[in-house]
Amino acid sequence: MVFSSLTFLQCFLPLCLLAYFLVPQKWRNGTLFLFSLLFYAWGEPVYVVLMLFSTALDYTCGQMVERHRGQRGAKIALLVSLCVNLGMLGVFKYSDFLIGTVNSLFGTALPQPNLPLPIGISFYTFQTMSYTIDVYRGEAKAQKNIINFGAYVTLFPQLIAGPIVRYQTVADELEHRDCTADLFADGAKRFACGVGKKVLLANNIGLLWEAASAQAAPTVLTAWLGVIAYGFQIYFDFSGYSDMAIGLGRMLGFRFLENFNYPFLADSITDFWQRWHISMGTWFRDYVYIPLGGNKGGLTKQLSNIAIVWLLTGFWHGASWNFVLWGVYFGILLVLEKLFLLRWLKRLPAVLRHIYALVLVTISWTLFAFTEISKGAAWCKAMLSGVLFDSSSLYLLLTYGPMLAICALAATPLGKRFYKKLGTRLGRRALTVVDCGGLACVLVMAAAYTGAVRRAEFREGYKPAVLTQVSLPVLTA
Repeated sequence: MVFSSLTFLQCFLPLCLLAYFLVPQKWRNGTLFLFSLLFYAWGEPVYVVLMLFSTALDYTCGQMVERHRGQRGAKIALLVSLCVNLGMLGVFKYSDFLIGTVNSLFGTALPQPNLPLPIGISFYTFQTMSYTIDVYRGEAKAQKNIINFGAYVTLFPQLIAGPIVRYQTVADELEHRDCTADLFADGAKRFACGVGKKVLLANNIGLLWEAASAQAAPTVLTAWLGVIAYGFQIYFDFSGYSDMAIGLGRMLGFRFLENFNYPFLADSITDFWQRWHISMGTWFRDYVYIPLGGNKGGLTKQLSNIAIVWLLTGFWHGASWNFVLWGVYFGILLVLEKLFLLRWLKRLPAVLRHIYALVLVTISWTLFAFTEISKGAAWCKAMLSGVLFDSSSLYLLLTYGPMLAICALAATPLGKRFYKKLGTRLGRRALTVVDCGGLACVLVMAAAYTGAVRRAEFREGYKPAVLTQVSLPVLTA
């Protein structure tokens, strides 16, 4: 079940909200826990057991750390949590990749388990590990109520695609949260914005990538149009889901931290990664980079820490060598910026700095999009050499040019600024009417689009460029 599906919008969400607000406040975490398990079990009922095991394990480890603080028992509990969570992630996500690599290197024929990847496992294992680590560090108190902790681990708004919600962020709200009408309305607007990004922007611009990538010998123009479309699709897919998660959280009384901050406005790769998937970046910073020594120990140590973090970041995104190379690519760029590039960039006009960042980020998508490295290299070559354009590439430009322009505008804060000015001019009551109308329009259009795609699939076997085809490694890792 995904947030943009008719099943979620028309059935699951209304029933969840109805039950959530009808029960007494002391029962709301339990209600949320049950509905979150139902949400997860909708597609993968077997792996509910895995999630419950992870919940029970880290709850117990947190209690043991609290009970034996400063003693050997606390360290043992922490190690158990880390080893089991990383072990689960390794078995389900990386076992086939590692065995396949061994077979390729040594000519062996070890059998691969071919285990299905549990949805959201990279997110909830990272969340539960961060909980145990924070309790061990004394930065958070162990949660005594297992139902409250279960609600945190299984929280369906951010389960399938993040953001990575650290326990510290919602610890107080798990105990008591105010579900005000204003917060609910703000959450509903944010959710609708996310639905619009996912259904109306990501899915439609994804059709350009689908058309471009189907060409055996793309021209330079086609290659650039395709990879730009892919970048927009990833962004609006992922940021759309983050918006939906943040919005749903507010509707339920939670305030999740932002996960994107207009990354395509970045003027360096360092700036880009301070704006893109912020929750992942801060997680690796706080739980990998700083424990390795961070900025301490001299420049060589600092650069090696950056390299390790980005090797792991690439590997986290998917069990394939292209993701590792993608992480290495950004690791090298970040190291170079640390050494000298940032100083050089500061001397350049702002527009040139933005072009520098956009070009390098766009090229990175060629590594991300193709699991076969040779295909990614071929696509990158097509972007830089060959026939400049042909009738097919011009057709794609004319057909999808307006959508590209819309996506480019939507990736900037211009719409947000316009909304603020509109609110100042119209007043609160008139703006409320506009909000309700806009909310209704987006949801109706999204539902109509989704329904039309479903009917096309049934009639013609048509499969559009959607989440499960393109950005699965990022969003459901």
